[in-house]
Amino acid sequence: MLTTDFVTGSPNWLDLGSPDTAASAAFYGAVFGWDLQSAGPDAGGYGFFQKDGRTVAGLGPLTEEGASPAWTVYFRTPDADAAVKAVEQSGGRVRVAPFDVMDAGRMACLSDPSGAEFSLWQPAAVKGLEAASESNTLCWAELHTADPTAAFSFYRSLFGWRSQEMEAGGMAYTVLSTAEGDQQDASFGGLVAADEDSETRWIPYFAADDVDAIVNSAQENGGSVLMPAADVPDVGRIAWLADPSGAPFAVIKPNPPAA
Repeated sequence: MLTTDFVTGSPNWLDLGSPDTAASAAFYGAVFGWDLQSAGPDAGGYGFFQKDGRTVAGLGPLTEEGASPAWTVYFRTPDADAAVKAVEQSGGRVRVAPFDVMDAGRMACLSDPSGAEFSLWQPAAVKGLEAASESNTLCWAELHTADPTAAFSFYRSLFGWRSQEMEAGGMAYTVLSTAEGDQQDASFGGLVAADEDSETRWIPYFAADDVDAIVNSAQENGGSVLMPAADVPDVGRIAWLADPSGAPFAVIKPNPPAA
């Protein structure tokens, strides 16, 4: 599972692009108990979701033309500009070129060759999320793609990721790890073959003490269920949800539970 000891290639930031940030803040506040703190008058409406005073995600208005409401996973890089060049050379697309976010860090918005959107974060004053793999915080990032082999090759060349094959719920699953550290301890996400009707995308998983309670709360606050709560042997209890604007996310009570 994720930690906040970020290394190259690890998810170190997460934010939600929303058509109605006030409504999104109310939804996630009700479902996860998050508070929203503004990033300031010069931040273009951007803010920080916090849990117990620690930042667990970001929230901002949709800024890209034609963008749909969605969560975006950011991966740590020591050099955003060099990483963007590597993405272009590997068949990816640069949606937003690297730029400085005040003194916080440097970022870029990209799409991999299959169209899955992700971003890069080169930390400066802001190293990344302040809590992970705790109740109601990010604990896993999963890529659904038509060609997991090609996807892994792309990200391995970019970040040096390692992989390990396993079976989960009767289907092949690729566990992803950063290049540094013990491979199992450094795992942070997975690759899975997408159904024909499924969109190629990264999905964030949030750790939950009670998946069914989260599902109920999401529905009561205007969200919808994309995949009902179910137990996956040796993995945990999982559900897929969408917030009222349609942004998908997942919740999991891991087996064994996250810290």
